[in-house]
Amino acid sequence: MGKKNKKEEKEVLQEEQLQQEESEQEQQEEERSEVEVLEEAVKMEKDKFLRLFAEFENFKRRTAKERIELFKTAGEGVLKDMIPVMDDFDRAMIEIAKSDDEQLTTGVTLIHNKLKNTLNSKGLEVIEVNPGDTFDAEDHEAVTHIPAPNDEMKGKIIDVIEKGYKLGDKTVRYPKVVIGK
Repeated sequence: MGKKNKKEEKEVLQEEQLQQEESEQEQQEEERSEVEVLEEAVKMEKDKFLRLFAEFENFKRRTAKERIELFKTAGEGVLKDMIPVMDDFDRAMIEIAKSDDEQLTTGVTLIHNKLKNTLNSKGLEVIEVNPGDTFDAEDHEAVTHIPAPNDEMKGKIIDVIEKGYKLGDKTVRYPKVVIGK
């Protein structure tokens, strides 16, 4: 009987060891799964943080751009209102040039240049259009069509009635032109 008991004891010990090893493996798997869960949670939080950070950077960039654009066009209304004054001044300069009074011509020319330079410094630029340029409906406003003096002038600008102006990249008044047909 002694041998049987020893064998049975060995078998029981082996079974207990197997059970203990299995329970240890289960504990390790549970610990691993907890670690994996925690790692996944950290990964998700990190991703959320990166997305939020990127969104905030885009917001900062967008607001800075809007602010710069606002400063560029802040005086747009005043500058638009000054365009007809500049047109009148240009017409007056043509008439004053016909005068014999050199001091008057010089004085008005100085004032005209000062106004022109001030408007240019605020970002208002003349859109250059010359007779003979090709008409483009995107860039010009056609006032009327007249018969072209020759075949080369068909579809081209014959005369510029009013100058066009840009404020930065934005056109505030399109040049008014006469087109040959």
